[in-house]
Amino acid sequence: MIVPRSAHPLLDPELATALAQLPADIRSTITADAIPRLRREQTGEVTQRMLDDAGIEADDAVVTGYDGAEIGVTILRPKGRTGTGAGFYHVHGGGMILGDRWTGVTALFDALHRFNAVAVTVEYRLAPEFPDPTPIEDCYAGLLWMDRHAGELGVDPDRLMIVGGSAGGGLAAGTALLARDRHGPALCGQLLMYPMLDDRETTTSTSSHQADGGGPWNRESNRTGWTALLGERRGTDAVSIYAAPARATDLSGLPPAFIDCGSAEIFRDEDVAYASAIWAAGGDAELHVWPGGFHAFDVFVPESSLARRMIRARQEWLARILGSGVSRGTPGGMP
Repeated sequence: MIVPRSAHPLLDPELATALAQLPADIRSTITADAIPRLRREQTGEVTQRMLDDAGIEADDAVVTGYDGAEIGVTILRPKGRTGTGAGFYHVHGGGMILGDRWTGVTALFDALHRFNAVAVTVEYRLAPEFPDPTPIEDCYAGLLWMDRHAGELGVDPDRLMIVGGSAGGGLAAGTALLARDRHGPALCGQLLMYPMLDDRETTTSTSSHQADGGGPWNRESNRTGWTALLGERRGTDAVSIYAAPARATDLSGLPPAFIDCGSAEIFRDEDVAYASAIWAAGGDAELHVWPGGFHAFDVFVPESSLARRMIRARQEWLARILGSGVSRGTPGGMP
């Protein structure tokens, strides 16, 4: 069957209405010259009041990253926490070019309480100033630090999980591959939310008219992010599996994965393919493709019916991997 070039995936009606009302910057194409301005305008700052209201305390530490450079991490835990519990290693999103270690992390707060958990969120350095392999190596360095300090953090090393969304999901997947190949920390799971996995633009959802506009992070924005990270190597055989995990031909020996995406977003096909490759390697993956969802709709429209279903599915998977816990509600974004 010939698919017309103009065919765009259908949007969920509730999300379509909300998308039209989102700020123009969220719906517009990101070009290289817009990166400095967007960094100034789009910070993930979390105030002390937000932490207090959530019953979360935060401490900072310094980690030795790639090439011996110092990078920051923040440790988050429920106030008054005692004993040992799960650990979440958080990698923020932002297309490899935007965001900071606070971006998206507030959505983990509920899970910290539910699982008596600690989160460490890493300030990996961004492209294009710090191209590959700096971001992925910074992420791996932060994971090593968390694993080596698990005892003093009160983290059960058998319940250490990596979490990331969008570019953070791609970096989380790459970090899990590094941990496998370098015989590093034994992760119990990888929660990959609409991960950015493939620089090659070979799928329908990245290479066709389907990826033009229509929501956050379109085809041109995707090229901006990958070009910033990889430069002239983008799309060539010189790209490593850790920078672009979809290039991996062996996905055996990985921790259980949860992968989700929207049916109307750019990462749909590469995310489905990644889950399929895990299954083909005999691994454990749970995949959800949410009908009519655009990229990161759970962040932008958290009260929508589809977002609530998406978040609930993540919560149920976490309970399966980590134990049931006690729910404090259903927040937007992550579990």
